[in-house]
Amino acid sequence: MKILKYLLLLIFLFLIGLTVFIATQKGDYTIVRSKIIKIPRSTVFNYVNDYKNWETFASWSNDGGRTKFIFPNLTKGKGASCSWNGISSGKSITTEVRDNTFIHQKFIFNDTETLGKWTFKDTLGKTKVTWETRGKMDVFTKIKAYLNGGIENIIGDVYEKSLYQLDRTLDYEINTFKINSNGIVARPKMFYIGQTITSNPEKVNKNIRILIPKMVSFFKKNNMVMLGKPFVIMNAADEKSKVITLSVCIPVKDSIAIMEGSELMSGTLEAHSSVKTTLTGDYSHFAKADQKALNYIFENQLKRNFAIQPSRIYLITYDEDKHPSKWTTELYYPVYPKVISPKSSSTPKPKP
Repeated sequence: MKILKYLLLLIFLFLIGLTVFIATQKGDYTIVRSKIIKIPRSTVFNYVNDYKNWETFASWSNDGGRTKFIFPNLTKGKGASCSWNGISSGKSITTEVRDNTFIHQKFIFNDTETLGKWTFKDTLGKTKVTWETRGKMDVFTKIKAYLNGGIENIIGDVYEKSLYQLDRTLDYEINTFKINSNGIVARPKMFYIGQTITSNPEKVNKNIRILIPKMVSFFKKNNMVMLGKPFVIMNAADEKSKVITLSVCIPVKDSIAIMEGSELMSGTLEAHSSVKTTLTGDYSHFAKADQKALNYIFENQLKRNFAIQPSRIYLITYDEDKHPSKWTTELYYPVYPKVISPKSSSTPKPKP
């Protein structure tokens, strides 16, 4: 009996000693993981920058649907955030952003706060994505880390799985698309309210992603009725200054007067004929869809109507479906109706 007591005492003292040893170990840590993703840098950056996409690649969400993400109104850019509840709970807040370069974040994961940093670098058409975290372990985290072979194994494994899933998701979502030619369609006269901006070509899609929700929100706040889906008029491109002028618009029933000095404007899209092309997929394929439309015009010997600018109707967007492969956009290139010459007919002259 005494031997058993001594053994229990020794085990107890060993556990106390081990706990003291672990608790006195260095608590600061920095963990870095990187992966080469075969997708352009701007596309990867925009995907990671929007928290709505995180449930498609964050490894801690792969628990059979038990983890639920909660999104506020702002999910991308500085000040954006999201939280999740499940087997573990946490929150992430974006503290600083530089387009296509880095994203700084603060994580609160199981009541432990850490600092995170994403960096994005071009590598011959691909993107090197680096995810870094810095933090300080409390006693319980030190014990957990010791039992699992170190904090490097715990967080490093989470980051590696997340980067792998990010690569896999983007590879499918970005590269899965289809473009259909729908022929010539008649577009009716349409009134709209819109906002016109100038943009660097590389930032067109980003600016549209910001302005469409902004316009929709304006309509909701003012109890205005949208007569259809948002659309964009591609007004002009300046080759010298390398900027594009475009208008993000919402169709309305009647012409509406806008107060002078407002950033919004009222306009009318006249009735016309257009070559319609439908893109189902990520916006990085707009150039291919545009080219298909222009090829259709050339092959069918149509004449473009430059008095009316091309436009795009955004049927299914990022705010309606988190999967880029399901986004649906209709492209319209105005053309003049094709005139079919009547067949010449001759009446036989009567024989004398």
